[in-house]
Amino acid sequence: MTEGARPLAGVAVGVLTAAVEALLLLLAGVVTACAVVAPAARRRVAPAILGYVRRVVEYERRRLARFAGQPDPPPVQVSDARALGFLAARLLPGALGALTVGLLAVGLVLAAIVVRSVVVGTMTVPQLLLQVLIGSALLVVNLQAIASVAALDRRLARTLLEGSSREALQRRINELTASRAAVIAAVDAERQRIERDLHDGLQQRLVALGMQLGRARRSRDPDTVRELLAQAHEDAQHAIDELREAAWRVYPSALDHSTLGEVLALVAQRSTIPVKISYTVPVRPPRAVETVLYFVACEAITNAAKHARATVIGIEISARGTGVEMLVRDDGIGGADPQGSGLQGLARRVIALDGRFEVHSPIGGPTGIKVELPCA
Repeated sequence: MTEGARPLAGVAVGVLTAAVEALLLLLAGVVTACAVVAPAARRRVAPAILGYVRRVVEYERRRLARFAGQPDPPPVQVSDARALGFLAARLLPGALGALTVGLLAVGLVLAAIVVRSVVVGTMTVPQLLLQVLIGSALLVVNLQAIASVAALDRRLARTLLEGSSREALQRRINELTASRAAVIAAVDAERQRIERDLHDGLQQRLVALGMQLGRARRSRDPDTVRELLAQAHEDAQHAIDELREAAWRVYPSALDHSTLGEVLALVAQRSTIPVKISYTVPVRPPRAVETVLYFVACEAITNAAKHARATVIGIEISARGTGVEMLVRDDGIGGADPQGSGLQGLARRVIALDGRFEVHSPIGGPTGIKVELPCA
């Protein structure tokens, strides 16, 4: 939808939702009036009405955001009274929207009459020019009125639904508290994973390497010694590779001298599944942002290779406003559990930087991971 058509479409839809909201408010008023004579009925019906009120409020916020070209807002956190007050206040932009959209419809009808008069020859050229001039001026005024109604609608939502600065500060404190706990949990989980990898992988390989060297030292057969030394050399190379992988899981040092796109290209070369990478970020993000994106991409590649039966993986990293967005998709069988320990660990990393982490993996596939991180 074009930028010019968004306000008109938003106001038109807002007129219809305002009519629904008027009926909902009328029903709430009737229930409140009946509560005087039937309190029990109010206890049964009122919760259902308030539930519908909150659904309508959530829909209105999504409508305003989408027609303004913005992402969906977080769930609303206001009292029932404020939600009802918002629906009541919306009756004003609903009525004004009906008036402006109605005038636009009348203008279109009049324009059709002018066109018909020109076709049948009942209107002269001076009359046509005068009608075009008047119609253009009225159209500009009408479109400006529609834009003003849309702005009023958004202002009411911000004023009545986003709460006071004190409430916003308290929510921010709660978010930071949860984020700090998530960081601690993510660090602890990562330490346990590193310890497990070193104990079950690298340590066992080094023990086997020591035993092979001991056997080679005690052996008197030159052929056996050469065979054991060759096997020990191969195991030492594997141990070095595992140690390098463990170090990269702690911190990808390649980011010190390469961009995230170049580092992920190296990761893609080692993957058993083809990985297509698109990196279109003109300004390099902060190191912390690159590190989180790196870990998410690597974990997604590993999961797709182990569990998804995927044949190709796509990674798209692009700038979005003042932040960075990464989309990771595979064509596997899906079914990834967003509540699993691996994905929850990645989500905690993203949330620690005030980012958003979304997983969409229906049974049968495909799987998609979306990460949004601020850079400001």
